[in-house]
Amino acid sequence: MDEMIIVDGKQFKCPSKFKWKKSDVSGADAGRTDDVRMHKNRIGKKRTLSLGWVQLSKQEIHEILDAFDPEYIFVTYWDPLEGKEITKEFYTGDMEAEVGWWAKGRERYSTLNFDVIER
Repeated sequence: MDEMIIVDGKQFKCPSKFKWKKSDVSGADAGRTDDVRMHKNRIGKKRTLSLGWVQLSKQEIHEILDAFDPEYIFVTYWDPLEGKEITKEFYTGDMEAEVGWWAKGRERYSTLNFDVIER
């Protein structure tokens, strides 16, 4: 699994960029009290994965974008906090691709970047 990310059971080219983030979700009663003490009141933890690829062909970029296009997807990846491969349900944020160069038959996208956020 070291070189793959799996989306709904399909393996993909290893991302060139893979940034992991854990966010705590606090309860409605979280905040500082009059004694200036913070009460986080964590009710959950969620992951965000910032993914990026470089030098993709038209076919490669299409396959990646198509896989991450549904409203919700299951992504399998190695999670550093869990210390193992896990599968979580995510939704995809805004997607952005930049054309590197364009020559008939040899088109390349220099970058593709987006975040997936745990549902």
